[in-house]
Amino acid sequence: MGLTIAQKIIKNHLISGEMIPGKEIALKIDQTLTQDATGTMAYLEFETMGIDRVRTERSVAYIDHNTLQSGFENADDHRYIQSVAKKYGIYFSRPGNGICHQVHLERFGIPGKTLIGSDSHTPTGGGIGMLAFGAGGLDVAVAMGGGAYYITMPKMIKVNLTGKLRPFVTAKDVSLEILRILSVKGGVGYIIEWGGEGVKTLSVPERATITNMGTELGATTSIFPSDETTREFLKAEGREQDYIPLSSDSDAVYDRVIDIDLSELKPLIAKPHMPDNVVTVESLKGTKVDQVCIGSCTNSSLLDMLKVAAMLKGRTISPYVSLSISPGSKQVLAMLADCGALTDIIASGARILECACGPCIGMGFSPNSGGVSLRTFNRNFEGRSGTADGKVYLVSPETAVAAALTGQITDPTTLGMDIKIDFPDKFRIDDSAIIPPASAEEAKSLEILRGPNIKKFPDSIPQTDSVKAPLILKVGDNITTDHIMPAGAKILPYRSNIPYLSQFCFGVCDKSFPERAKAAGKSIIVGGTNYGQGSSREHAALVPLYLGVRVVITKSFARIHIANLINAGIMPLTFKNPDDYEKLSQGDMLSIDGVFDGMDSGEMTLINETTGDKIPLVCNFTDRQKEILKAGGLLSYTKKEGK
Repeated sequence: MGLTIAQKIIKNHLISGEMIPGKEIALKIDQTLTQDATGTMAYLEFETMGIDRVRTERSVAYIDHNTLQSGFENADDHRYIQSVAKKYGIYFSRPGNGICHQVHLERFGIPGKTLIGSDSHTPTGGGIGMLAFGAGGLDVAVAMGGGAYYITMPKMIKVNLTGKLRPFVTAKDVSLEILRILSVKGGVGYIIEWGGEGVKTLSVPERATITNMGTELGATTSIFPSDETTREFLKAEGREQDYIPLSSDSDAVYDRVIDIDLSELKPLIAKPHMPDNVVTVESLKGTKVDQVCIGSCTNSSLLDMLKVAAMLKGRTISPYVSLSISPGSKQVLAMLADCGALTDIIASGARILECACGPCIGMGFSPNSGGVSLRTFNRNFEGRSGTADGKVYLVSPETAVAAALTGQITDPTTLGMDIKIDFPDKFRIDDSAIIPPASAEEAKSLEILRGPNIKKFPDSIPQTDSVKAPLILKVGDNITTDHIMPAGAKILPYRSNIPYLSQFCFGVCDKSFPERAKAAGKSIIVGGTNYGQGSSREHAALVPLYLGVRVVITKSFARIHIANLINAGIMPLTFKNPDDYEKLSQGDMLSIDGVFDGMDSGEMTLINETTGDKIPLVCNFTDRQKEILKAGGLLSYTKKEGK
């Protein structure tokens, strides 16, 4: 039986375990990346391991999230990360150099290599044929120290592409179509491989858009073949030597095959407040638009920006729309300037923002109250924009420009435009904003620079054989990490200060949660399906840990978040019978006895001491995960085991 692309890479990097779906495997990691919203904590964790140099082939620290500096906190974090990078063997991408996923694709991504990053959209690297995973900062820290990355061996979905995209129908529409088919939880437990003759019609930036948004499916990762298109992209970046061909075997077996005819797709749009709330753009024709944002790690490539510039050339945006443009990297911005496209964008009335994540994580450019904002981003969760009642829609750059010009949601295929772009066969190479690390000898004398906002990692709490605590918070389905630990300009600067950050925990759901959790001392949270979807931010586990949360019980978890909970030492359990969710009310006193035996058997009994109900729970911990929980988290476990 043949192998898929992902299975081939896994086989070449397998340290332990069997490639049987559902079994835990350990992988050797070639590359890591961090960004500054999660990086400070990841490097604090790395420092505690006492390792003098990273042991990966390449590790890169990017500054792209917290670039709005209204106080000392972000600047101090950047200084800390730069000093850590120089000392420990990590390349440092300065503020303004670009968004981590765009820059990594341009300058560091290599087909066939493994990559984990402390950002959930790290699977963007799959567009170049990498096996790339989003992970919590602790997992990244361990990998930088030479440790394995542990995942559950996924099943495989193949999306078979045929045909060719029509003008003004884009890779973003492909992403939205697969979200419409599978939903935000339909990819859980799977790697999605894109194949078929239609793949040959997609450039690497288009492929990267699709693998980027595979994260919204809950997929472990997504990947494209490495072919002549990949070679041409790497050649244009001056890195043709990094190319290797990668394809699945003709007799590879998939657990599911989905067919999409690219030529039949129409422009699509995701309505508030979930990426899978997808309809055709045409069906929302005439909806008034207040704001348009073009950029993010999903749609900020040179290809995207050249198309935007061509549509805007000689035209002026609606006087009732505010338009922002965020090029994905310094390379993209410089090449737009070189060819005159930047002038066309500016002349249209657009506002040029920094080469950073910006509005995507609520770092500026929030919409007006109740405003409709069309964004080329990957998430439209409620409140994520920074405006609590903002209505955010997800679209392609072409649909975004159509709305900016007309002031309303408009199908770009109806504009009667005929745009042509000249795409270069060689990119502008300037790595001056990527600072290499010091030599091992020089590093010995270097000092780590810490600001007063950088606080210590929360104390670990070893799991006990019995738990008794109040149900401090009960929430519903599709709770995101933005619900648990919001982002935005007011909160992100405190990512390295867990005590301060804790006052915002679950603020979207219940502003009284932090105070109540502190008063309880020890507590339990109950949730619905797909709990913890969205960002890989481990703060959504570390802050509840700091507030005394010991157990989270749900109908189902998102992949990265369940790993982050275990890494933090919080025990994740699921209902054996999902209907039992209804038997619990906020404020009930709950208890679980025989935790350790339950970990081994995979079953525990929750007693609702308020009502007398006995509720069966299930878990599926590996031996390693059991020991992590008993130790009080991955950091304590790693120190104990010397791994």
